[in-house]
Amino acid sequence: MKTAIHGNKLLNLDFLSRESYQHIYEEGKKGKLTCPECGESVRLFLGIQERPYFFHILSKNPICKDSQQLDEIKKEEQTEANEIGGFRIPKSRAIATTEATKPLEYKKAHPVKKAPPFVAPNEDEVQHTLPFLQTLSNHSVSLDTHQREAVSDTEGPLLVLAGAGSGKTRVLTTRTAYMLHEKKIQPNSIMLVTFTAKAAAEMKGRLLTYPGIQRTAVQQLVSGTFHSIFYRILSFHHPDVWNSQKLIKKDWQKEQILKTAGRELELEEKEFSYDVALQQIGFWKNSLILPHQVQTESKWDEKTASLYQYYEEYKQKQELFDFDDMLIGCYQFLQDNPEILVQYQNRFQYFLIDEFQDINKVQYELIKLLSARHQNVCAVGDDDQSIYAFRGSDPHYLLQFEKDFPDAKLVVLSQNYRSSHEIVTTANRVIEGNKVRRPKKMQGQFSQGEPPLLFFPYDEEEEATMIVTDMQEKLSNGYRPEDFCILFRTNTGSRAMFERLANSSLPFKIDQDVEPFYERFMVKSMLSFLRLSLNEEDQTSVKYILPTLFVKQSIFNDLRAKSILEDRTLLECLSETRTGFAFQERKLKKLLPVLRTIPSLSPLTAIETVEKELGYQDFVKKRGNEGNQLDKGSDDVRDLKVAAKRFTSLQEFLEHADHMTAMNREIKKMSKEKNDSITLSTIHRAKGLEYRVVYILGAVDGSLPHDFSLEAYRNGDEGQLEEERRLMYVAITRAREQLYLSVPTKRRGKKAYPSRFLKSIK
Repeated sequence: MKTAIHGNKLLNLDFLSRESYQHIYEEGKKGKLTCPECGESVRLFLGIQERPYFFHILSKNPICKDSQQLDEIKKEEQTEANEIGGFRIPKSRAIATTEATKPLEYKKAHPVKKAPPFVAPNEDEVQHTLPFLQTLSNHSVSLDTHQREAVSDTEGPLLVLAGAGSGKTRVLTTRTAYMLHEKKIQPNSIMLVTFTAKAAAEMKGRLLTYPGIQRTAVQQLVSGTFHSIFYRILSFHHPDVWNSQKLIKKDWQKEQILKTAGRELELEEKEFSYDVALQQIGFWKNSLILPHQVQTESKWDEKTASLYQYYEEYKQKQELFDFDDMLIGCYQFLQDNPEILVQYQNRFQYFLIDEFQDINKVQYELIKLLSARHQNVCAVGDDDQSIYAFRGSDPHYLLQFEKDFPDAKLVVLSQNYRSSHEIVTTANRVIEGNKVRRPKKMQGQFSQGEPPLLFFPYDEEEEATMIVTDMQEKLSNGYRPEDFCILFRTNTGSRAMFERLANSSLPFKIDQDVEPFYERFMVKSMLSFLRLSLNEEDQTSVKYILPTLFVKQSIFNDLRAKSILEDRTLLECLSETRTGFAFQERKLKKLLPVLRTIPSLSPLTAIETVEKELGYQDFVKKRGNEGNQLDKGSDDVRDLKVAAKRFTSLQEFLEHADHMTAMNREIKKMSKEKNDSITLSTIHRAKGLEYRVVYILGAVDGSLPHDFSLEAYRNGDEGQLEEERRLMYVAITRAREQLYLSVPTKRRGKKAYPSRFLKSIK
């Protein structure tokens, strides 16, 4: 059905304002929509693969039709339409417009560019069994020709380009088993390096399932992450210095040290981005850039470099160290002690390194040092999946491997055993846009028959609704929650999706490190203005708005004392505060009259009023320039406006924010226990994982690719844009069977344009 009754008005989907669909959907959930013919409650269907329509809730097969009504509407003389609450409402009884004023139309989802015909692989050419496993067919390991070569070629440097889904873990594990069983190589002469402790444990577990592999041999392997392996070396030689009790384990501990330094530099704690500063310091350390070697390009860099200097000096005085020091310390120790370096060079004769595209400078230099004698380095990675430049990773070490290892052999694993032919073809077409890469084309091993779909929601709210609807349909057809993954570029990109899932009955899990949207500093500061308008004694809110007014936190105690002595509200006292700066005092005087007008406004209008009347935009701009944040303060405020549009009262909106914050904490607690759950994740966190169905949010310029990469590109730097394209490639290749890319018309309240990465597949 295309028609429904709402508040005694006839709604016609053909002529409704496009942006009103989400509101109508929510009105239907509240029982405020009825069938024009039978009067029964109806709802609006908002999914991915079908056009929106009204459906009866109780009757599975209703006989009601709206064709006659539509004919009558078409015959009527069209009149001028009024815009009311997002609806185009003509003065006649039906919602319709002239052709000239026809609103934005619904755009139906459509498949990406058709893949070439699928050719099934030749079983005889694809499958082989290693010699030492042939006698035990029930334990045989199936390998293709290139995998077999990567497993058996153990002498000399070897670069294995392992594309997405090409079975690199199987290759690494089987190669290790081959070296132990067939080549009789001593296990303690092999170093197996992974990027996570979980990956190392999984490889050891797999090794134990191979026939002929003894547990004692597996236990003697030197395996683990870079940090764990090189920390063992340090703690063996200097256990007093590298004692685990002296390790700074948590980021908040590091932040406390930086904040102590920040107070000496007179940095406002709530204004300076200490989390970003920590990330930058980590980048410098992993790039082997010591404090005195930092080259600053901005005032923010200068402040961060000063914090870096203080941080290193503080650790040295207190005899503390962090995780990055484990690698830098070992590198310096081996260079300063050549006789010990020779001992380790003689001991370690074989190196197997996983995720080589993510290696950073200090890790690369350590491997070069230790492998200098025997050169038996097997590096396994994929330059197309290098996505950690922000922490110092550099794909150029993989791209230029032969430069440092001139005799290196190259093996390319080009068979993708994870994703369908249609998804693999789509991924190939996207990544081919990168100029700096080793040319390769992955080949899918099966056809699903369903090409990836592009779908076109109006905005973030509708995007979330359409995805939830699609998952509910699939769940009713036999899918399980664990089959689904929803991917986004940055944490704020998940706000609407989280809210829709939290209000559904669907089980889902989120990353423990994701900061709740309504707890983000800019969001919480803006909400504090709204809270103060309803409660002028809200102490927490007063503390949060002080930085936005460029007032120091030190005045808070004076405000509280004045409030008690004069029996006046905190807001009244703040409004009369004298700071000695005319611009501040003018802003403070406006505070009381402006906030007292806000309770009668809609949440969206209230936010816009704070922005314009109280100078909040000035604060956002100032803080936004403090660092190279992916999630800018201005973006947070725009996201907040999108969320606010759904509510009519401040109280309702603030209760929603509190509820979502509480839900986020609760779901994080439960996420560790949930196995059969929908995954909500950043693309970075999903690397290495796979799901039957993947949804990619916000495939538009500014989101994916991110704004910062577009700005760098405009300034002549293509490197960041290429990394963003690799992110898109990683996101696409998480899907095994079905892939959906969302291309919203609006993003953060502004017109959005399809991601430039989609040009090759549209």
